Amino acid sequence: MTHLVQAGATVKQLQGSLPLDALENRILLCHALGLARVQLITQSERAITSEEAARLAALVRRRQDGEPIAYIVGEREFFGLPFKVAPGVLIPRPDTELLVELALERLPPRGRLLDMGTGSGAIAVACAHSRRDASVTALDVSDDALAIARANATANGAAVRFLRSDWFAAIGGERFDLIASNPPYIAAGDEHLSQGDLRFEPAGALTDHADGLSALRIIIDGAPSHLEVGGWLLLEHGYDQADAVRSLLAARGYGEVQSWRDLAGIERVSGGRL
Repeated sequence: MTHLVQAGATVKQLQGSLPLDALENRILLCHALGLARVQLITQSERAITSEEAARLAALVRRRQDGEPIAYIVGEREFFGLPFKVAPGVLIPRPDTELLVELALERLPPRGRLLDMGTGSGAIAVACAHSRRDASVTALDVSDDALAIARANATANGAAVRFLRSDWFAAIGGERFDLIASNPPYIAAGDEHLSQGDLRFEPAGALTDHADGLSALRIIIDGAPSHLEVGGWLLLEHGYDQADAVRSLLAARGYGEVQSWRDLAGIERVSGGRL
């Protein structure tokens, strides 16, 4: 690795010589050198120091070992906002932006929104940032996740109430106009858990250690006690779970049950109305 990252190399040379794809090369260069993306162009002839070379080589090595880029740089963009991330929370993904869009479309003026299993706070913070009139509450059972979520809310100027809660336990008899969740939905033993970025992410945020539907069942069964009449429940789920989730919603008596497709054409979010 050290022969690929040497003191005296220019920013332009490194963009073409690092052993990652072009986007990851740029991200790690910016992070290691403290540059904005435009400065990769304006400072293309800048030669790096030995300290910068060592720092960049260490980052590239971590990525080659499989560590997610988001954990290496400590940040991931979601819904146009920067989110701090760390190994204690799931990395926000573009697929989940569909859930945010659907929630914003259905949340009434001055509406109350509940985000269950908030993780980094991506859903709650994005909704609160976009809808300043809304009252947003976010739940998570992990103290580490809540600390990161609170920091993200503060950094993005979003007013969110965070509560430590095992699903609905901490909200008593409160009711909301909309409940949204991206719960653990990967089944135990799924091969994807041992591949790519998922190897580094918190297992409890990915899998229910069962059939992939247990957390979804808990939310679907419990939400009617916390939804106003006419309120929506919106759930992100796995690529092959839409039929099962729609069946669970219909069996519990939700109306207008349907699924929505993400940009890849996969049924990614399902929901119903009380």
